[in-house]
Amino acid sequence: MANGAPVLAARLLGSRADWPVDAGLHLADGRRLLGPSKTLRGLTAAVLATVPTAWLLGLGWELGAAVAALAMAGDLASSFVKRRLGRASSSQALGLDQVPEALLPAAVLREAFGLGWPEVGLAAVAFMALGLGLSAVGYRLGLRDRPY
Repeated sequence: MANGAPVLAARLLGSRADWPVDAGLHLADGRRLLGPSKTLRGLTAAVLATVPTAWLLGLGWELGAAVAALAMAGDLASSFVKRRLGRASSSQALGLDQVPEALLPAAVLREAFGLGWPEVGLAAVAFMALGLGLSAVGYRLGLRDRPY
């Protein structure tokens, strides 16, 4: 939910409420801090979608909010690294685009989910595979501009 909600919000709302998280800030390297695709609308959509999903799964809204916040923190960290590497916004960086977004919530909340470290790693790998598959489906359905 946390991963897909920003994409759906962008499709549904277009350019409305697409305020960049980094406020357009450029660092000394001349590159944006995060990039134009990281918006407050996306962060809000991630939380608003994940909280009720977690509640419906019997996990509690607090855990849902924590998962969404940590997943988005991982996504923002990935974006930061990609900008420092000179990668264009929304360009694919296999692994970097998926792993932090799954690894951060799984690692931080592992006790709440009853996970050991091997399961945390497996969750990141499973998220990567699922994310790539769902991205391709989203592209075919016209929900994504790119198949990744």
